[in-house]
Amino acid sequence: MSAFLDAVVVGSGHNALVSAAYLAREGWSVEVLEKDTVLGGAVSTVERFPGYKVDRGSSAHLMIRHSGIIEELGLGAHGLRYIDCDPWAFAPPAPGTDGPGIVFHRDLDATCRSIERACGTKDADAYRRFVAVWSERSRHVMKAFSTPPTGSNLIGAFGGLATARGNSELSRQFLAPGDALLDEYFDSEALKAALAWFGAQSGPPMSEPGTAPMVGFAALMHILPPGRAVGGSGALSAALASRMAVDGATVALGDGVTSIRRNSNHWTVTTESGREVHARKVIAGCHILTTLDLLGNGGFDRTTLDHWLRKIRVGPGIGAVLRLATSALPSYRGDATTRESTSGLQLLVSDRAHLRTAHGAALAGELPPRPAVLGMSFSGIDPTIAPAGRHQVTLWSQWQPYRLSGHRDWASVAEAEADRIVGEMEAFAPGFADSVLDRFIQTPRDIESELGMIGGNVMHVEMSLDQMMLWRPLPELSGHRVPGADGLYLTGASTHPGGGVSGASGRSAARIALSDSRRGKASQWLRRSSRS
Repeated sequence: MSAFLDAVVVGSGHNALVSAAYLAREGWSVEVLEKDTVLGGAVSTVERFPGYKVDRGSSAHLMIRHSGIIEELGLGAHGLRYIDCDPWAFAPPAPGTDGPGIVFHRDLDATCRSIERACGTKDADAYRRFVAVWSERSRHVMKAFSTPPTGSNLIGAFGGLATARGNSELSRQFLAPGDALLDEYFDSEALKAALAWFGAQSGPPMSEPGTAPMVGFAALMHILPPGRAVGGSGALSAALASRMAVDGATVALGDGVTSIRRNSNHWTVTTESGREVHARKVIAGCHILTTLDLLGNGGFDRTTLDHWLRKIRVGPGIGAVLRLATSALPSYRGDATTRESTSGLQLLVSDRAHLRTAHGAALAGELPPRPAVLGMSFSGIDPTIAPAGRHQVTLWSQWQPYRLSGHRDWASVAEAEADRIVGEMEAFAPGFADSVLDRFIQTPRDIESELGMIGGNVMHVEMSLDQMMLWRPLPELSGHRVPGADGLYLTGASTHPGGGVSGASGRSAARIALSDSRRGKASQWLRRSSRS
């Protein structure tokens, strides 16, 4: 028994690394096993072009900056440094128009002045009311994200929130579609489209029930905006790995796990090389469908697994990404400065019909009539990620289907679709296409093959109401546990609170494992005491 590890962590996504860091901090012997040769899963940065540090997945970090995890683990001492994205978003004027764009500053007054110029006084006043209401609500949502989604935890997280018309009205507003929330507050379609596009970064269209809080999350940006990790998104994973190493945890890359098997008093994790690692606990940080398959390979009841697999919805795929090396930052129409328009998220939609047709097409396995594009150009605030005098731009196109209708495949359409995505940026920022020096395309199929995100869904499974909170990914699996698999804990985007860079599920899984261990040791002590 003494040769057993305290825990094996399967996968090296940021949530898995957060779990490992918290366990190692408590003196546990921990090893992280990762199939990829790059640490960090979707929170990683590589050199796609000579001299460019390019993210493989996430780029801007928001939720983890509100979680307390960075401070609790002391990641600043391990090289992690963030630059505020301020302004945190910019919505340029529609193609062919010369009006002002909307600049979303961290400072609320500055934001309202921009909205007043672009949309009028009425919408500026409405935005101020929107932030006053939803900033407080979003704080409570973040509190709910920070703990396992039990009934008591959710009641505690949302306790104290109410409206003048009581909890019934409050629950209605939380369960409303994001579009309904926008229509309630605002008149300008340009403002509604910008906020709907921000909310849709969680995955679902804002026409779905329960998406109002995704729009409402914009209010939190005026408290602490998204941050750009200096050196790229992977700087977070590197800091976590450094913290783990100080506390004695180890990482093995390039040797994927093939099975997870429960023995009488421990777990055996087998890798592609035939290595067997024995541990008292397992933290599974890979995709939930991958975890269930690994359990099946280890002898877990296949009927039960098949029942769960049939109920989990991955969805049609979320998007495709272009990583571009450029000679310049985008130059948008309107009166915003380059810094104001390029330091954060660039919301390249002018009306919600653009979003709705893109989502509808994806459901049918079709390419969008017009790609809906989000631009990011963080080399403007962090010059370390591009050679001197050069820039790096990411264009995220949502929604793009994983499975194309007919007999088409992504290999046959990727280049043409990439041209269309660049064309969308060109429409908002004339001259941009001429600045592109090189490009790297990540189709939904590429996202799956490189990052293990099944179906090309960067959120793992749909972030729809029926797969959130105490239903994520299923009620039976929502407590970071698998029934019948004692000592196995789930983390990652497949679990509460879902996708995005939050680290919350990693911390929750570690805390549950630590609590179970303490409870087990206390029971052993009581048994020994009673015998004596």
